[in-house]
Amino acid sequence: VQLQASGGGLVHPGGSLSLSCAVSGTIFDINDMGWYHQAPEKQRELVAMTIRGGITTYADSVKGRFTISRDNAKNTVTLQMNNLRPEDTGVYYCKVVIEDGAGITSDHWGQGTLVTVSS
Repeated sequence: VQLQASGGGLVHPGGSLSLSCAVSGTIFDINDMGWYHQAPEKQRELVAMTIRGGITTYADSVKGRFTISRDNAKNTVTLQMNNLRPEDTGVYYCKVVIEDGAGITSDHWGQGTLVTVSS
């Protein structure tokens, strides 16, 4: 299983970016799909998660600004980030939980994409 994240970059405060993560390989089913943020010298933290069936959850700091969505047909997950703040700066990682045909799940991480919010 491979995850390819894209969409990071430099943006001014108040700006927007869209991150995308494409999952490829031998996949029976994808359960959770999510994005995590790791600010400089801090631990990785959950930003947003979508589980199969459409339920989503967000960190309090991004509610109302970020939107996560998934395309099950294309095995992609997207994070639309609006009204970005300097504290949103960091590396964003996508993570998926894959289920094999026997009910066993495993976590898979993308390589990370850098978002810099600065004037």
